[in-house]
Amino acid sequence: MAKLKIRADACELDFLSLGSLVHRLDPGRVPFRKARSVTIHVSGGEYNVAANLADCFGLKTGIATAMVRYGIGELVQSRVQEMGVKPFYKWFDHDGARGPNIATVYSDLGYGVRPPVVFYNRANEAGAMLKPGDFDWDAIFSKGVRWFHSGGIYAALSETTSELIIEAMKAAKASGAVTSFDLNYRGKLWESMGGLKQAQSTFKKIVEHVDVLIGNEEDLQMGLGVKGPDVEKKTRLDTAVFFEMMTEVKRDFPNVKMVATTMREVESANRHQWGSVIWHDGDRAVSPTCELQVIDRIGGGDGFASGLIFGMLAGRTLDDVVRLGWAHGALSTTFPGDVTMARLPEVEAFAKGGSARVQR
Repeated sequence: MAKLKIRADACELDFLSLGSLVHRLDPGRVPFRKARSVTIHVSGGEYNVAANLADCFGLKTGIATAMVRYGIGELVQSRVQEMGVKPFYKWFDHDGARGPNIATVYSDLGYGVRPPVVFYNRANEAGAMLKPGDFDWDAIFSKGVRWFHSGGIYAALSETTSELIIEAMKAAKASGAVTSFDLNYRGKLWESMGGLKQAQSTFKKIVEHVDVLIGNEEDLQMGLGVKGPDVEKKTRLDTAVFFEMMTEVKRDFPNVKMVATTMREVESANRHQWGSVIWHDGDRAVSPTCELQVIDRIGGGDGFASGLIFGMLAGRTLDDVVRLGWAHGALSTTFPGDVTMARLPEVEAFAKGGSARVQR
């Protein structure tokens, strides 16, 4: 095993992700069946990290993805531009009726004992149509990329998306970029793709090319088949259990140099206990635990990944890295939408133990 080697030379991009862009329709606390209006959020598990790193952390980031020539595509493009992310688009033409489409995600936030609900319309999704050969990775990586990232949501969209992830991972590693993968296991997405067995088979093929693995305890258990706590019977804040799971990952995937997981105990839809742990080539770091008063939990894990990656790229200590990921993930749940509205000084202050007292 060895520690991560992060490029320090001049690179066009600090970070590049591969994934599918979506628009999320959010009626807030109202269940969808009673909704009269919605807010539109632009997101994507892989894109969110690029957007966070650009907007909050000031890094040069990009997204390789599909784009469709129609109104929803134009909306999505404007939000990507707002966040300061450089796009690498594979273009598709909409036929005016059936697609290809930018996927729609529907969600309501729940409240108290009523949990959040997420469901999808990913029919004829342009992002799922991407395949190996659609991007000139040699040209993209030739200008320098320090960190490449993708995730399990994108891997679940079609047989070709997982193949594309592996193609990109190989090109990234050949160019000297660090590779990371957020397991992001979503049972609803894998149902039509062969279920849990297919998910685990796919993830294991991808993780062979990964330096940094990100997720939570359910992602490790369901996505990789790692033994772990019974999430219904044991606390999700037991760090010892998480490090045992990381030891299993290290044994099965010796190429993985870092494993980072979030720890979340859900007491109600808007009240969570939140922590995180990192294992890096035998070194361990544990964040504090805090109570979250959640506005919107979607994107919290991507917020954690963003702070972690920023800390590593900035050469911070492992303790700083886990605190930055933990702090930004926590702050992300206090904003509506999937992408950050935080500023770096706010993240740094909370990571160091700052309070929520009024700032005058």
